[in-house]
Amino acid sequence: MALFQSNNPVLKQSIFDRAAQQQGEAMSIRGTVNKMSFMLLLLVAAAVFSWGKFMIGGVSMVSGYMIGGAVGGFVLAMIIIFKKEWSGYLAPAYALAEGLFLGGISAMYSNLYQGIVVQAIGLTFGTFAAMLILYRAGIIRATERFKSIVFTATAGIAIFYLVAMVLRLFHVDIPLISGGGILGIGFSLVVVAVAALNLIMDFDMVEQGVAQGAPKYFEWYASFGLMVTLVWLYLEILRLLSKLNRR
Repeated sequence: MALFQSNNPVLKQSIFDRAAQQQGEAMSIRGTVNKMSFMLLLLVAAAVFSWGKFMIGGVSMVSGYMIGGAVGGFVLAMIIIFKKEWSGYLAPAYALAEGLFLGGISAMYSNLYQGIVVQAIGLTFGTFAAMLILYRAGIIRATERFKSIVFTATAGIAIFYLVAMVLRLFHVDIPLISGGGILGIGFSLVVVAVAALNLIMDFDMVEQGVAQGAPKYFEWYASFGLMVTLVWLYLEILRLLSKLNRR
């Protein structure tokens, strides 16, 4: 029977089961933390570069980097998911691509709402720290029921966003996503909460991966999975703060 399951599509029980059968040096918590830190440095460096381009030439100068980062990040993520053995090479590239996208979009939000980016960064890492403390203290446990509830909520949000993207092609906006009213703010609060709870599954997955002796390259793969959740959390917090600033 599976010991654990993650809502994060890049961190799955079956992947660790297969990896645990491979020989070689095993992953460790310290190694995962080190690689995650390195990826964050790459993301910040790329974000600073993209932000600088916006400061120099505005949206017209940074839009290419943002689009390239978003598309490149998505493509790299898909490759990493199916070719996890390549994560040591592609995960840093993913961090750079996401940095280009986040730097541009953060600069755009900052241009509209002064101080919003600093608040979003602080809340993102504050949430990360809080979830880690709650997980390590055993206050929130990644039980099967907990995983099932968060998985259902995450899937529902993903489907809702997909429908919204299709409707936007026909110039139809959904107020829950872009609106600054009570319902829009409430929706964003729910999404932020779900994104934060995904971190619990990710922490559990990393811990169980170490316990099962997953190979060394899974440190890169697990770091990539955590970054996927962090990027999502940051974007949702940024969206929520923008709604609050409009009121």
